[in-house]
Amino acid sequence: MTLRLNILSSIATVDSNQWNALVQDANPFLQHGFLAALEHHGCVGETFGWLPRHIAVFEGSELVAAMPLYEKYNSYGEFVFDQGWANAYQQQGLHYFPKLVSAIPYTPASGQRCLVQAGREAELYPLLFSAVTQVAEALQASSFHCLFAVSEQQAWFQQQGLLTRHDCQFHWYNQNYACFDDFLATLTAKKRKNLKQERRKVQDAGVQLRLLDGNTASAADWERFAFFYRHTFESKWGVPTLNVGFFQTMAQVLGEQVVLVVANNAAGECIAGSLMFRSASRLYGRHWGCTEYVDSLHFEACYYQGIEYCIRHGLQVFEPGAQGEHKVPRGFVPTLTRSSHWLRDDTLHTAIARHAAYEREAVAQYMASVQTHSPYRPEVTPSAYLA
Repeated sequence: MTLRLNILSSIATVDSNQWNALVQDANPFLQHGFLAALEHHGCVGETFGWLPRHIAVFEGSELVAAMPLYEKYNSYGEFVFDQGWANAYQQQGLHYFPKLVSAIPYTPASGQRCLVQAGREAELYPLLFSAVTQVAEALQASSFHCLFAVSEQQAWFQQQGLLTRHDCQFHWYNQNYACFDDFLATLTAKKRKNLKQERRKVQDAGVQLRLLDGNTASAADWERFAFFYRHTFESKWGVPTLNVGFFQTMAQVLGEQVVLVVANNAAGECIAGSLMFRSASRLYGRHWGCTEYVDSLHFEACYYQGIEYCIRHGLQVFEPGAQGEHKVPRGFVPTLTRSSHWLRDDTLHTAIARHAAYEREAVAQYMASVQTHSPYRPEVTPSAYLA
């Protein structure tokens, strides 16, 4: 049957069940409902420079392949920084924007970018990439950027000649721990002592933690968390792109895949919150905010509660977000992340390829340096070090 290709300016125009059937590992950020909530509540679109241009491939009436894709007019919310590339284009009298980006807005988490029926990768990956280049030509986009794709898809793009960039995040790996104390036992004595002290400080402050999901969190919980989120971004000169409507809708469509930790002080006032999401095998830390400082509460709500959740539910990896060497003493290890890049114009290809090679070497050296400060006992080798 003939394959038919559509470019979607709204994901709402494609059937949610068919889209979700292509999502592996129940990745929350690729779920139709999550992406639709971003669009419906104005978190993407012209205001923030993320214009949906999703690719959908149909065989008859059945969706057999898709790619989340955005036409971008800035580099905000990508977490793969290319401002230097934009400056180089400007210096050469070239336009860097618009560009095409396959990523989850404001979310530096790993996942598919080419969604295809199992067993049809060799047939459908080239079709999706061909569609990307056609869209780029039609829009006169400078480039295509595939960010945080799973390693198998990044490898395929590299085989097609796309440039590869490396970066480093800090992830936690579950070594089949039965409980939190099993994890603590793998740390050096000093790190174990420090971690216990941090948890005790939160308890001694009289803080009460509640662990909620999309089904159990109330409208008031989401209103309070939206305030924390907005306060965090505005206090750091950031742009708060998400809103309470998005949080409430996202909770409804994802249900138990949403993990919300809220903290009450000794007086019973809600003073902080941490938002995480889970797939079938991974936990993803995303947002945090507070209105009252409590020593070590950030570590407890964002990291230790997440680690305990992974152990309790058998999740293998905890991705707490981008950057942050402060995560290393708390059990997170340097983990390589990759992105793939296609340039429509060859003018700057050689220079950018040279920079990407230099960057890859610098990241390798950085990761090797960080590994010398591992919090784990010498005989313990977390999974990331085996890669």
